[in-house]
Amino acid sequence: MIPRYLLSFDTESLPRIECDVLVAGSGVAGLSTALAASRYADVLLVTKSGLQDSTTRVAQGGIAAVLGEHDTLEAHVKDTLVAGAGLSDPEATAVLVEEGPARVMELLREFDARFDTIDGRLDLTREGGHSTARVVHARGDATGSEVESALGRALTSESRARVMENAFVVDLLVDGGVCVGALVSMDRGQNLAVVRSHSTVIALGGMGQVYLVTTNPPVCTGDGVAMSFRAGARVGDVEFVQFHPTALHIPEEPKFLISEALRGEGAWLVDFEGERVMEGVHPLAELAPRDIVVARMVEVMKEQGRNHLYLDVRHMDPDVLRSRFPTIYEHCLEAGIDITRNRIPVSPAAHYMSGGVLTDMWGRTDIEGLYACGEAACTGVHGANRLASNSLLEGLVFSHRIAEAILRGHAPGTMGSASIRARVKASGPHVREELLKGNFREVMTDSVGMVRCEKGLREALEFFQANAGVLRTEYLDVAGMELKNMFTVGYLIACAAARRLESRGCHRRRDHPEPDDWNWRRHIDMRLVDGDVSFDTRPQPSKPPQELKTYTTG
Repeated sequence: MIPRYLLSFDTESLPRIECDVLVAGSGVAGLSTALAASRYADVLLVTKSGLQDSTTRVAQGGIAAVLGEHDTLEAHVKDTLVAGAGLSDPEATAVLVEEGPARVMELLREFDARFDTIDGRLDLTREGGHSTARVVHARGDATGSEVESALGRALTSESRARVMENAFVVDLLVDGGVCVGALVSMDRGQNLAVVRSHSTVIALGGMGQVYLVTTNPPVCTGDGVAMSFRAGARVGDVEFVQFHPTALHIPEEPKFLISEALRGEGAWLVDFEGERVMEGVHPLAELAPRDIVVARMVEVMKEQGRNHLYLDVRHMDPDVLRSRFPTIYEHCLEAGIDITRNRIPVSPAAHYMSGGVLTDMWGRTDIEGLYACGEAACTGVHGANRLASNSLLEGLVFSHRIAEAILRGHAPGTMGSASIRARVKASGPHVREELLKGNFREVMTDSVGMVRCEKGLREALEFFQANAGVLRTEYLDVAGMELKNMFTVGYLIACAAARRLESRGCHRRRDHPEPDDWNWRRHIDMRLVDGDVSFDTRPQPSKPPQELKTYTTG
């Protein structure tokens, strides 16, 4: 069903670009990896849009790190494991938490990121699932923009780093089991080139565009996961798609994220009658982990026949709201909502893929020379549900580990000079990608969305089988290639969701409403074998999180 390549090519006849390290993606993971690697290697960063067009730029909340006087590493680890609903990897979580503070301070001191302070100390806030205030933020609610700007400034001044904008990475090139670079479409699909590299890093972000309603920008079409899967890398935990509880609900408009930090500062989630919907549901109320908040919202909306609820901040200081959340305040005002006087209509929206391309603690995939970082990767830290503000942190921490791993393993030599040829044969009628994309996103939203069941998942898989010809149709334009990537990732999500016969974290089954630790405290891995999906499962460590004693502050 799934061909190895998106389009036909012959590397012999294409222009060749060489570099030590190829980084695909320009969010926090890609920028940070490129910066760290450029200290000792020639780096080429490729991004399919502009340098600052990524999910990182629209991230509002902040970066979680143990920097507060009364916070501990153990507490951050525990919060992450609890949010991960029994599937977060303890070792990866320890790495994330222990190395996180140094990465945040590096942003502050070396790259001049301007984080918010009070009396000269970092102003830390609290978000959903956190037991204390530990989230660093910038310009109130513009943390991602500040981080991306700081890293972007630093990268463009590096003599050993090059940036190629408006260049779409089509497919990974693998020779003898080793990743030797990538096929790149430049000038918005007009020209192809071969990029040969010693090491290749996938940092292409998420896949929110497979759903009708998402907080992700248009570039998030699952490219990194799809191309890695086609190349033979394992992917895992992709059924755990996190829906953010509070996206601004305005019909026919793109979904604007209403930061979790607003609830951290005291916002209430209420129904149409003004009743708080999280009181008595979870000890943390509005600050419960995202999967729990979304599940409750879905329940209330169904009971009351509504398609949204409200965030109420009218009890909060108006001046604090304007200064602490200027982006949210101004955006809502433009939409005719003065949040100091009116409730904010909100509904869940696809936000983050907790799984991705499987890696070890150093970002290595099971293809030699190929690494993955950020949302495109599955490091294991997020398990079945990501803890708020751990995503930027993950990109910062594991990008440095990847750069270190590349440095240790770097050996000058050939870059896989053998020719690679591919021929994609068209099959079936040619369907315009914009038409199929609409139907596809409806199927994903209705059948593989926030709440799933056997009937809906079966219908989704039947849709994929009936339309599999799209994967064998050669599209030369970027939109067509994005569609094939979205179709591939959507199929993988549906396959894994159909197999997981329980509800856990972000994966909710109406027909299997409870977690099943005996059978399903396991991870679902997938690999491409002979054009179709091969499945495997991995068990979690035998000890549950509360028995782990390996985390210390010393």
